[in-house]
Amino acid sequence: MRQLFEITVNSFLMALQELWKNKLRTFLSLFGVTIGVFCIISVLATVNSLETNIQSTIQKLGSNTIYVSKWEWGAGGGSDFPYWKYAKRPHANISEMAQVKSRATSAQYAAFFISANITAEYAGNVLSNVNGYGITEEYLQIQPLDVAHGRQLTGIEFTNARASAIIGNEIAENLFGNPRFAVGKQITVNGKKIIVTGVIKKQGSQLIGGWQFDKTVIMPYSFARTLIDEKRSGPLLMVKGNTGVSSKVLKDELTGVMRSIRKLKPTEENNFSLNDINDFSAALAPAFASINIGGWAIGILAFIVGIFGVANIMFVTVKERTAQIGLKKAIGAKNRVIMAEFLLESAFLCIIGGLIGLLLVYALTKVVTAVFDFPLFLSVPIMMLALCICIGAGVLAGIIPARRASKLNPVVAIRS
Repeated sequence: MRQLFEITVNSFLMALQELWKNKLRTFLSLFGVTIGVFCIISVLATVNSLETNIQSTIQKLGSNTIYVSKWEWGAGGGSDFPYWKYAKRPHANISEMAQVKSRATSAQYAAFFISANITAEYAGNVLSNVNGYGITEEYLQIQPLDVAHGRQLTGIEFTNARASAIIGNEIAENLFGNPRFAVGKQITVNGKKIIVTGVIKKQGSQLIGGWQFDKTVIMPYSFARTLIDEKRSGPLLMVKGNTGVSSKVLKDELTGVMRSIRKLKPTEENNFSLNDINDFSAALAPAFASINIGGWAIGILAFIVGIFGVANIMFVTVKERTAQIGLKKAIGAKNRVIMAEFLLESAFLCIIGGLIGLLLVYALTKVVTAVFDFPLFLSVPIMMLALCICIGAGVLAGIIPARRASKLNPVVAIRS
């Protein structure tokens, strides 16, 4: 164990000495390793961050939640899309919400949702194309919202159709300057006065759709229906399953319940769609896998160049230390010790090149996060993967030079 430790330390010191003594040669040789690591890790980090952001956005739509609508999400919009078939279906309506809640035993919460683009104004500041949401009370159980300032909407406001709303952080900033000042103020929405009870905690940008709560005014459905044309809003019935109930089980039960509510005959097909958020998560996995494969392909090509560069250094190193190797073997150093020494040195050289690549990727994540407001990050598993790749590349690059060094005849080596 002690001998292995000494060999490791000496190999590391020799690798540093090699770097310092032959700066240009080492830089050019390690450049391939650095670029290889940079290509692979930057692609993996970007895809991982992208997938995390998108999956987080999807899950914010409501985990274990089924959306009942006339439209089937993700059905496509090509020439073969049966638009007429979906357009003829009836909209979800508020009366169905109560029936679903009473009949579906696997349903924990049910909510009704309408939306439209609205105009919000305050003291001469006018915002157009604002997301206006009308919700029933249990929506806040399906999609919990953190209120940064003020308070959440209460049951009385839902029951009595109060002209109240919580608004997004961006809406509050644009209308009031400071979101704190929004609480208790009256804004005008589509010509009607509404009291702001709270400001939603800032959500940040989202890569795909989502609720976009930063740009939203959320009102009780009983009041919002006076501002929004319900049929044109594409109303949704949202149903969340009980704890431990899978979305598949919930979806199966809702199919029967909705058919019963709409009095469909056994021979009639469904005139509604049950959209499951989990289906989107599963559909995205192959796309991210393909992008990762592309990143690996680019990185491997750069790595091949890097491996040949490190192998070149190791061949030159063996040549320069031939006499030293002969002395070591003459005083009893075994072939495996000589071989381990050069393999470790080769691995350390690759690790140094990999660390430079990781530093470049880290700098890239900071720049992208600051400039594009997109949270790019390096995860610990990806950094460990980079380390393993570098060690593997070092062993591959050093195996032939190390074997050649271990097979040298001590007498011939000393004379050289």
